[in-house]
This record gives sequence, C-alpha cells and structure tokens, in this order.
Amino acid sequence: MKTSIELKNMHFFAHHGVLEHEIIHGNNFLVTLRFSADLSVACISDDVADTVNYAEVYNLVKEEMTIPSKLIENAAYRILRRVKKSFPQIDRLEVELAKMSPPVGGKMDYSAITISE
Repeated sequence: MKTSIELKNMHFFAHHGVLEHEIIHGNNFLVTLRFSADLSVACISDDVADTVNYAEVYNLVKEEMTIPSKLIENAAYRILRRVKKSFPQIDRLEVELAKMSPPVGGKMDYSAITISE
C-alpha cells in the first residue's frame, strides 16, 4: 500500500543568499516535503516506529537550514539527500524551498525551487 505524506510550509529563518545583506541579516523560508512510501505496516500497527517520523524529518530539515548556502537549490538538494539517506523506505521525495520576499528589485511573495527524486 502506497502512502503519501506532506509536511507543508515548515517555517525557518536562515542565511541563504548571494547578496551580503542576505548572508548577514538572513531571511524567512518555507520548506514543504512531499513523499511516498509503503507504510502499510504502520497503518495496521498504529506504531510510530513503523512509519516515517515527522518530528525526525522536521529536525533533519531544521539542521540543514542552519547551514548557509548561496543558492536555495543547494539547500534543497542537501535536504533531499539527507532525508532520503535517513529514511530509505521513502521511494519518492519532493522538496520545495521558498525564499520569502527575495531581493529582486520589486515586490514578490517568494521565489521557490522544487527538486525531486
């Protein structure tokens, strides 16, 4: 049985960016993970040990977001690799990372990248 899980709009403050003020002052980011896995055992057992623990996933993402990157592409890729390595039962993973109010010379809600494997 295939199960899809989404951890939507996890909020982080981080220092990702190319411009000096982004590196020094930081910015707000949103991370959304979408993944699928065979979690049929967890559906029957009702035991967190048989599923992908959301709290553990959140903490992995949080740790990766504390590492400064020039590009959100790099941060998203690191998150993808780390989550896939820590939870081999995940067979499809999508990471969306959005930088709120990016410095583009105009008003914009966010810029985002989506990477999947």
